[in-house]
Amino acid sequence: MTTRNAGFVSLVGAGPGHPEHLTQKAVRRLGEADLVLHDALVSDGVLAFAAGAEFLCVGKRAGRPQTPQETIERLLIDAARRGRRVVRLKGGDPFVFGRGGEEALALSAAGIPFEVVPGLTTAVAAPALAGIPVTHRGTSSGFVVITAADEGACDATIEALPPGLLTLVAMMSVQSAGRLVGCLLARGWPAGTPAALVIGAATPRLWTWRGRLADLSRVVIPDHSADAPGTIVIGEVAALPIDLDEEGASSAAAVPS
Repeated sequence: MTTRNAGFVSLVGAGPGHPEHLTQKAVRRLGEADLVLHDALVSDGVLAFAAGAEFLCVGKRAGRPQTPQETIERLLIDAARRGRRVVRLKGGDPFVFGRGGEEALALSAAGIPFEVVPGLTTAVAAPALAGIPVTHRGTSSGFVVITAADEGACDATIEALPPGLLTLVAMMSVQSAGRLVGCLLARGWPAGTPAALVIGAATPRLWTWRGRLADLSRVVIPDHSADAPGTIVIGEVAALPIDLDEEGASSAAAVPS
């Protein structure tokens, strides 16, 4: 156990967006924090758990000014060396396209004590909240998570994946949807493969499109959801007839007392 005077860093996953999706440990660490370095997409409702902390937004959004990763790591190290309890708060899970591994290595090399507090990864949660299971008996026995933001890794993964064998989940890829579709079609994925786009999962801006792979790149996102994060799902599970509202409940669901 670290003492209250000792510097310490918690790499915390905030889940897909709604405050109720945080783990109990994440809430506890936010309440104990002196400093919270958070992603741009972390909601005010989540940040409210850290009422006594200083906040610093270090998020990365496509096409906007960004805080260099090296700067984030230096801020974490410097704050911990000053004896502060720091939360590095990331959407989803810190180790799923969250650069949590890079920060963990930097902290370890600097001799800073830290912990990882896993979060509900958006790769699974966003499709689930839209009624899309990433695996389904008789339909898909597994799933692969990619990001089209890293073109080399994305292309290599698609090249190694037989068309239609597994569900493909693409994060941080909405702006690259056209290139992703072209890559999949060139690799032999049928144009009619079911596809879905989930925007703003776990927020009031939730919007879902379902259709064919070939049409994915031509989807027009409504203005009220245009700036929200998106997740792409490609595979037969995207066609399952499961309809949920923005809270992840079916229309016939009764609210538990």
